Amino acid sequence: MKPSTSQLDANGRLRHLLTLDGLPQATILALLDRAEALRAQSRGGTVPLNLLRGRTVMNLFFEPSTRTRTSFDLAAQRLGAQVINFDIAHSSTVKGESLLDTVHTLEAMHADAFVVRHKESGTPGFIAANLRSGAAVLNAGDGSHAHPTQGLLDALTLRQYRPDFSALRIAICGDIRHSRVARSDVHAFCALGVRELRLCAPPELAPDAAEFPQCRILNDFDQAIAGVDVAIMLRLQKERMQAAAIPSEAEYFHRYGLSTQRLARAAPECLVMHPGPINRGVEIASDVADGPQSLILEQVANGVNLRMAVLAELLAAKA
Repeated sequence: MKPSTSQLDANGRLRHLLTLDGLPQATILALLDRAEALRAQSRGGTVPLNLLRGRTVMNLFFEPSTRTRTSFDLAAQRLGAQVINFDIAHSSTVKGESLLDTVHTLEAMHADAFVVRHKESGTPGFIAANLRSGAAVLNAGDGSHAHPTQGLLDALTLRQYRPDFSALRIAICGDIRHSRVARSDVHAFCALGVRELRLCAPPELAPDAAEFPQCRILNDFDQAIAGVDVAIMLRLQKERMQAAAIPSEAEYFHRYGLSTQRLARAAPECLVMHPGPINRGVEIASDVADGPQSLILEQVANGVNLRMAVLAELLAAKA
């Protein structure tokens, strides 16, 4: 399935959030600014807000998730919305009900937003194009296509520490071919004017160069990390690999794992990021993941603030 509906309404305002590809820089910056404002208003989540009082948010997760699902849940609740976590395993989909019939049934119950994670690329866009109501659709990760709120929260986290994107050299390393996070990060960072963006992966996991003309694609991690200001490590997407693409986890870490020795090749005080879940000793060493240059837990915290901003923007547009 491919997204087949516009994310923006006639006034250029967000209608859905399906991808960061082509999203205007002004829209991205406005969402980042709103996330910062909502964090301050809610005092880090300790003060409940009523911006979405009377709204209902449906979490439709057809794949496992810890960080994304929980943070969307918390974000909606902190804004005063009612949240329904749709239980796929005990729903009528196991009886053969189609995806759209399920969505239309939930629409009839007056859902205001659908947060969708699905293994098939394009599913959130397909749902958005076939809605019968004014509900909004938020892509919480679809196949290898996109994870827009992750890209936004990564940009938000990075901006808090290094606000001048035009001065940054960023390396994203890991399973690029199967990574929706890598794609959304690339779209966000390029929109914000990053100085240089490098993608590093084993040849078996490297993307098609034509898909990323704005990036430098490398297979040598030591070369990729040399002098960079930010290193973003990615999990091996084993569930999306048709066959073993690496000889072993130990061999992968030897060639592409971020250790303290390898981090020393980067620029001084290089920031380390990872969208999670982390496979320690595979793509990143524990002392790096837990070290002073790591922003991994800051990413998690910013996930709630950023998703508050997106929900507020989308649902406020219907007020």
